[in-house]
Amino acid sequence: MKPLKIGVLGGGQLGRMMALAGYPLNLAFTFFDNNPDCPANHLGSRFGDADYSDASLDAFIASADVFTYEFENIPTHWVERIAEKKPVFPGVKSLAISQNRINEKQMFKALNIPTARYEEVRSEEQLRHAVGKLGLPLVLKTVTMGYDGKGQFLLKNPEQITEAWAALGSQSPLIAEEFVQFKRELSIIAVRGQKGDTVYYPLTENAHHRGILSHSIAPAPFVDNDTQLAAERYISAVLREMEHVGALTLELFETRHGLLANETAPRVHNSGHWTIEGAHCSQFENHVRAVAGLPLGSTTTEKLSAMINIIGIHPRTEEILRTTDAHLHLYGKEEREGRKLGHITVTADNSHELESRVRRIADVMPNPMALTVSK
Repeated sequence: MKPLKIGVLGGGQLGRMMALAGYPLNLAFTFFDNNPDCPANHLGSRFGDADYSDASLDAFIASADVFTYEFENIPTHWVERIAEKKPVFPGVKSLAISQNRINEKQMFKALNIPTARYEEVRSEEQLRHAVGKLGLPLVLKTVTMGYDGKGQFLLKNPEQITEAWAALGSQSPLIAEEFVQFKRELSIIAVRGQKGDTVYYPLTENAHHRGILSHSIAPAPFVDNDTQLAAERYISAVLREMEHVGALTLELFETRHGLLANETAPRVHNSGHWTIEGAHCSQFENHVRAVAGLPLGSTTTEKLSAMINIIGIHPRTEEILRTTDAHLHLYGKEEREGRKLGHITVTADNSHELESRVRRIADVMPNPMALTVSK
């Protein structure tokens, strides 16, 4: 049987894991990435010259039957150009909303999804107005291209207004958001098929270090059924509004007043890497199933999982694998400060066992972070 070919915009670790999940389903992959050392390079044909020319994009379009993307910081005209000729999932609407924080906030408001108050900022004077309206502290962010804590400034006192504008003003427009006093950060991933069928993964608890996701615990401890259902309602509304097909991630703050939506990602997500070992069907397999028009798989979990990012420096493989039920995923990247080089997933039958295994991993990491498991 001739395999269906999926073209992926981007050849990073997310594209790599999509391909690894899709090959057992007789799916083939090509990638649009101009880096010959990208993590997905050896898992399918790669297109994309140094300048991402129209000719290289057209060659990529000719290489596959259906298309998707692994990150949202890409030009919308790429997706529009593909959609003129072949199916692309998610569509351009998902991309245009998710890659723009103001568009996201407007969507949340229209859908009655609770979110932080915000103001659009185009000048230092408007920033001063936002401080007066939202109070301090507040977070000033770029509207586009921000990730892993980049493009953000935490403004704590009025004397920092000029400094904040000097740091980010050249990327105007910006968005000023009130600072949310939250208990913890959570995320939910859902996958929607081409006919609207949808599956949900359990809420995941996420911890960050210097703006980068450090580790995730799934299912998030101490989540009652009402909270899970509220998260599912919010992400369902977003999926329908975007007419989204594929995986979607909704990042949330848990506050004493309930859940607040922070932002969306129209793709598989770092906080869902645990699903490879921790769920019956991973986020990656379910995403490529949706893109290929196949039935979606079960998101049932049997054990507790912890996902730990490997950042900057590789650990010793043998040290990681000595821990029971530790699963090592390396992305084939060179070491560099702040770079995600891989991840480790640990599974266990109970929280005490999981905490013990996470501690063993933390002890052998070359740059350990504060890895904790809530009981």
